[in-house]
Amino acid sequence: MIKILAACGAGVNSSHQIKNALENEMKTRGYQVKCDAVMIKDITEDMLSKYDIFAQISKTDLGFDVTIPVVDAGAILYRMPAMAKPVYDKVESIIKENNLN
Repeated sequence: MIKILAACGAGVNSSHQIKNALENEMKTRGYQVKCDAVMIKDITEDMLSKYDIFAQISKTDLGFDVTIPVVDAGAILYRMPAMAKPVYDKVESIIKENNLN
């Protein structure tokens, strides 16, 4: 199971849209993905260490070095396939490069 963390300001709307989109798209591509959605302010180094990929909406200074692959997933929110596809492709590329499947 590939674990992805999605985060937004409130942890309610945008991160859940990204969570659902990533889980659905990666499933269609043949991957088992579990994505959690949280408030950006609640992320700690320890929390992030339990995930394989961090799907951020925008570049954020968390106050510590992020040691897992990061994907800028904000384009998913536009709900335009042409904009979301590069995000999905990046996630798939990270999965393949890191042998996460």
